[in-house]
Amino acid sequence: METTYKKKALKKITPQRLRNIALFYLKRFETTRYGLQGVLKRRVDNYAYQDKEFDKLQAYGWIEDLLDEFVKLKYVDDARFAEFKVRDYLAAGKSPRYIIGKCKEKGVDEEVVLRLLGEQEYDPSEAALRLAKKKKIGPFEPDENKRKERRSKDLAVLVRAGFDYDVAVKVLDKEEL
Repeated sequence: METTYKKKALKKITPQRLRNIALFYLKRFETTRYGLQGVLKRRVDNYAYQDKEFDKLQAYGWIEDLLDEFVKLKYVDDARFAEFKVRDYLAAGKSPRYIIGKCKEKGVDEEVVLRLLGEQEYDPSEAALRLAKKKKIGPFEPDENKRKERRSKDLAVLVRAGFDYDVAVKVLDKEEL
């Protein structure tokens, strides 16, 4: 027995509707200009797929105008977003290389991230130790035999996380904590 599902018709996209979608999104999430642009463009594209007569290019213009207004009003601020992310990622034991990559994915300029990283107190060994503790590797592995067996895998975990080889070796060679 087959059941057919009827797709719910999407509401018409207007400048006011885009504004409402953006404000609702911003109420829940801190984001960048690039991130909000992606959210709004997906909504426009979904509606345009449903309504073939809809002018996507005009809607993209509305999005740009809306983004310019929100940046001017400081609803969207890439530097503020980057500041939150840098602080959170450093607290989680992430490497600067990882942080820069993640922020670039969100559309934040690399110089902004580098400036923010320079303002933070950051010790790569400490961050790598936090990650090792979280992953229960290296000095946080209670079984000495397993620790020796997994050394190369543990080293790979730290290096893939963006830490220099020297820092990773130093962390793994620490005595049990």
